[in-house]
Amino acid sequence: MKKDIEIPQVSDVFMAVVKEYNKEFQCEDWNAYIINNKNVALEMVLIVSKGYDEDKLIETAVLRHKIDKLPANSYAKVELMQDEVLKLTNFFNVTFFEASSMFDKKYVFEKNSIKEGNLRMIPLLNKRGVIIK
Repeated sequence: MKKDIEIPQVSDVFMAVVKEYNKEFQCEDWNAYIINNKNVALEMVLIVSKGYDEDKLIETAVLRHKIDKLPANSYAKVELMQDEVLKLTNFFNVTFFEASSMFDKKYVFEKNSIKEGNLRMIPLLNKRGVIIK
């Protein structure tokens, strides 16, 4: 039964949205990253993302991403986020395996929280962005 499945609490895995310069297109892009701040690798990382606004009844398509292995103390770019999506509430549901245990966590960026005024330095990335712990 569902109540019999124990999913441990996630720690030291974060989602961040970073504004960075795209040399190829010579513009500023917003990119979502997953950060593994653990001393062990994460395996079979599955990320499901979606943007929505319940007030205006707007939602984006659901995007799915897979990372076979995310090494310890590393990060990976997940997706490009268009400016229109930043006005919505965006969630990233992250599921992964660590030492044969399954972990799952939902990271929510509230609408209008991804903006210049909320950018902070993210140490492992060494870039400015908005991070959810």
